Amino acid sequence: MIPSKQNSNVLNNQDFTKPKSNEIKKKYCRFKKFKIKYIDYKDPIYLKKFLNDQGKLLPRRLTGTSLKYQRKVSQAVKRARHIALLPFVTDEFKS
Repeated sequence: MIPSKQNSNVLNNQDFTKPKSNEIKKKYCRFKKFKIKYIDYKDPIYLKKFLNDQGKLLPRRLTGTSLKYQRKVSQAVKRARHIALLPFVTDEFKS
């Protein structure tokens, strides 16, 4: 027996369309938005938002942080690692 065309798993054209512009969230620098001047290296819970599950810093293109504040975040994470508030590397960091 030959399978009919109706039963075949053919994807519709809708499956390949790009997301609508209203579905894409605009990235913003949270430090500029909330007028944060100083990034405290003694607050590891806040700094974890800028690290991935391996403990690496997330890039600007993912977080939306501006260059000025990305440098400050980087310095704060390095300081927190140095005084053992954050680990340098780990397998399951956020669990």
